[in-house]
Amino acid sequence: METGFTRGERTAIVSTRVIDRYILSQTLKPLAASLVVVLIALLMERLLRLFDLLATHGGPFDLVIRMAANLIPHYLGLALPAAFFISIFIIVARMGEDNELDALQSTGLSVPRIARAFLWLGAGLMVFSVLLFGFLQPYGRYGYSTLYHMVVNAAWDATVPEATFVDAGDGVTISADIVDKTGRQLRQVFVHQNRDNGETWVTTAASGALAATEDRERVLLTLKDGVQVRTLPDGRQQVLDFGVLTLDRPFQLITAPFRARGDSERELTLPELWREMHDPHSILPRSKIEAEFHARIARALSLPLLPLLAVPMGMAAKRARRGQGIALATFILILYHHSIQLGESLADVGRVPAVPAIWLPFALFAALCAWLFRQAQIHPGVNPFAALFDGIDTVLGWLRRLLPRRNAGKGAGK
Repeated sequence: METGFTRGERTAIVSTRVIDRYILSQTLKPLAASLVVVLIALLMERLLRLFDLLATHGGPFDLVIRMAANLIPHYLGLALPAAFFISIFIIVARMGEDNELDALQSTGLSVPRIARAFLWLGAGLMVFSVLLFGFLQPYGRYGYSTLYHMVVNAAWDATVPEATFVDAGDGVTISADIVDKTGRQLRQVFVHQNRDNGETWVTTAASGALAATEDRERVLLTLKDGVQVRTLPDGRQQVLDFGVLTLDRPFQLITAPFRARGDSERELTLPELWREMHDPHSILPRSKIEAEFHARIARALSLPLLPLLAVPMGMAAKRARRGQGIALATFILILYHHSIQLGESLADVGRVPAVPAIWLPFALFAALCAWLFRQAQIHPGVNPFAALFDGIDTVLGWLRRLLPRRNAGKGAGK
């Protein structure tokens, strides 16, 4: 069948497709590794706080896993741009060090043609980001808030873990040094009560037993061989020695259900935000809805711009400048992220309309990326990043020469 291409043209098409697959396969490896590393780093601090939360309020271990899982879409949205940029930068810098870029350009391939695989990957990640920012993150935030409510407002199940202070509700805190497997037979018991009349009761006992009534509305704590100290509102204290004492107070043993999703604009999906923007009877502030909607779209559309910035930076960093490049890339991405965040905050409070507040930083970032990529296309070896890295090398070299002189002067003074 006639295709309209000569044999040489077909060979060239096949060769460039092989190059695209090679570049794409090389990029996906550091991308996956970077995502894992950044996600773990972001989640570690939150996991420590979640463990502390469960230690304070009680709850099963699997709640930590479920809460962390609901946070993954949020942290993935933060990690994805950085991981994507760093992976492109590393691959381009390595190809430059190995002279692969020079070899590809010597065959007639332009910088845009070499970067096509990165651009297609950026477009694919943009589509994924729309799904991530538009749907996964809102549901993840609501799921996390639901579990947080469950932990903080969890109904007490009338059990006490060993050597743990348990908030039993209504100002009652219970602890026991020794607890059996059921969690209800206690020894060396401590009970702290804040009464409605302003009194504070502190009770210690040699042993105790917990039991819930059949209607699940009251809890009986039977204490044996103990002392109770009552501190009255005027500071006076009363001491009671007892053989058997039963504390019988109502407790909320059923957790109130969490609110419905949608009380916050951050919990709404993109279609829901769009409907709220055009609903004159929306209960949410219009400024917050517009800021949230435009910020999500801008962040998703930023992904295809990153190769335009990472490719020229990687080409300029091929001479042992990866550390400088990663530091500079981190600074640029943080600056851009906070500029979008600042615009969103100004739009939230109605100081600036959402469109200029968010899309102006996006337009400036897009123009910078396009200009740098164009310069790398026209002058592959002398793009602006090369001059910037040369300047950084000059400053670092000056500092290296300056510091030994100061140290030598101090030594001579001694």
